[in-house]
Amino acid sequence: MRLIVGLGNPGKPYERTRHNIGFDVIDEISGRFNIPLNQAKFKGVYGLGLVQREKVILLKPLTYMNLSGESIRPLMDYYNISLEELLIIYDDLDLPTGKIRLREKGSAGGHNGIKSTIAHVGAQEFKRIRVGISRPQNGMAVADYVLGKFSSDEQPKMEAAAAKAAEACEMWLTEPFLKVMNTFNQQA
Repeated sequence: MRLIVGLGNPGKPYERTRHNIGFDVIDEISGRFNIPLNQAKFKGVYGLGLVQREKVILLKPLTYMNLSGESIRPLMDYYNISLEELLIIYDDLDLPTGKIRLREKGSAGGHNGIKSTIAHVGAQEFKRIRVGISRPQNGMAVADYVLGKFSSDEQPKMEAAAAKAAEACEMWLTEPFLKVMNTFNQQA
């Protein structure tokens, strides 16, 4: 069984903001593979489905970004999901808007949702898809920027990035993650 988690913040004010791109990717996967997010437990909303003959759980933690691990760990424990079967999708200030990067492990890099995940799962060795949102310009505070909405110029790039991240998730269900990384990290 695979667990795919998109990080974000719950509630209407946070919908379609830069910090919620993980939620947007989960919505893309949910629609693409007809896995409704119809269960509320483990401080999150999630859905179970079958994709490419692989059991898949899609999760949106509802703990707010900084406490994401409080949702992820209990679900992993309940369904007996190993770190090998975990994939986290989240925003990254250090990548250009709309670019995606896959990694098999690493530090939190200043991302509070990943800090919480590492603290709760007890390791840095889990798969990630980072979705670029770029850094703020003109001296804007990072907190204001990540909680802001995408501009009309950015929106098509982010929709394409969400689709690409969903494709990477689908490929991971049938191929080794290293092959998925090599495929998607080389795309321009």
